Amino acid sequence: MKMRIIISFFIIVFPWQFSAGQSKKESSTQPAVVINKDSIKNTLKKVADWQIKNFTYSTNQSHDFGIDSWTNATLYFGMLQWAKIAPDSIAYYDWLTKLGAENQWKIAENFINYPKYGLYHADELCIAQTYLGLYKKFRKEEMLKSVQKRIDWIINYPPNGNMSHTNKQTWTWSDALFMAPPVFAELYTLTGNLRYIEFMDEQFKKTYNHLYDPKEKLFYRDDSYFNKQEKNGAKVFWGRGNGWVAAGLVDLLKILPKGSQYRLFYQNLFKELVPRLASLQDKNGFWHASLLDPTSYPAPETSATSLITYALAYGINEGLLDKEKFKPVVRKAWRALASAVDENGKLGWVQPIGADPKKVTKEMTSVYGVGAFLLAGTELYQF
Repeated sequence: MKMRIIISFFIIVFPWQFSAGQSKKESSTQPAVVINKDSIKNTLKKVADWQIKNFTYSTNQSHDFGIDSWTNATLYFGMLQWAKIAPDSIAYYDWLTKLGAENQWKIAENFINYPKYGLYHADELCIAQTYLGLYKKFRKEEMLKSVQKRIDWIINYPPNGNMSHTNKQTWTWSDALFMAPPVFAELYTLTGNLRYIEFMDEQFKKTYNHLYDPKEKLFYRDDSYFNKQEKNGAKVFWGRGNGWVAAGLVDLLKILPKGSQYRLFYQNLFKELVPRLASLQDKNGFWHASLLDPTSYPAPETSATSLITYALAYGINEGLLDKEKFKPVVRKAWRALASAVDENGKLGWVQPIGADPKKVTKEMTSVYGVGAFLLAGTELYQF
């Protein structure tokens, strides 16, 4: 009887130690979180609804804060994927279409503070992913027209090909591989026009050849980091920057037909990059702002963690990654992400806008982090 009381005490006080079915590969430092379709959906709804309730944007065409800025566009794309599985999906589709209509389905064109960006900047194309996703569902011409107009212009007036990080006309930074390539690929599948996929493939490979470190199997954020080091002497590889690439590869692979001659390169890169990222997960399930020097940046970082989790879950779902090996990594990551959501649905530990590893706190949140979280959760839901 005495022994039974002692065991009961430990189960109550330390429940994570007795989580049924927990893999030995998963950290015992995490609290027990049930992972099933209902729990995932409930968490996603909580986060999505909190963000909509607290959503604000600037009405000007600011690079980071306008209605069609990359920050908001990442949220819209995550919300679009959530709408596909949400029990009350019409409410989320209505929210997205209302925003698109308010913006007249345009892509940012007026860069008062960023004249050098012109009409090429990859970040400004991110919103086109949501426009095209909505077009595929509702088939309203206005959702497609402005996207095709912008992409046609870029192809007809080729950008400056200089790969220096100071040039934003071409894809000289890792984030760009999430923002722009899926737009070109989607237009190709919608229209059958080969010039969209040919342009995308050429530009992506230029960025890959410039920023990918084949020894580390990681991407530099841009070439200004080639000769920089972290405090521990390691190279500087930004967590969210590599997360952008991994998530961008997912979006490309979802678009490109299985038999496409263009698919194999991206599939092989995915199978090299994503397992490398998996190996850098910390014991609690998170990835950090700095991938190779987490000691200097000990805080968890949920935007990088979400983007990488999205890629890992997709890899398992598509049979590109070994399920037995990587499923515990994904489960641990989702437990970590769920722990970063407060009782109201606010996602914390999101690194602010930047180009490199920075300090993060629990109170920090941002729309692009929420968008990435929704991507991760909706892909995990497919398990």
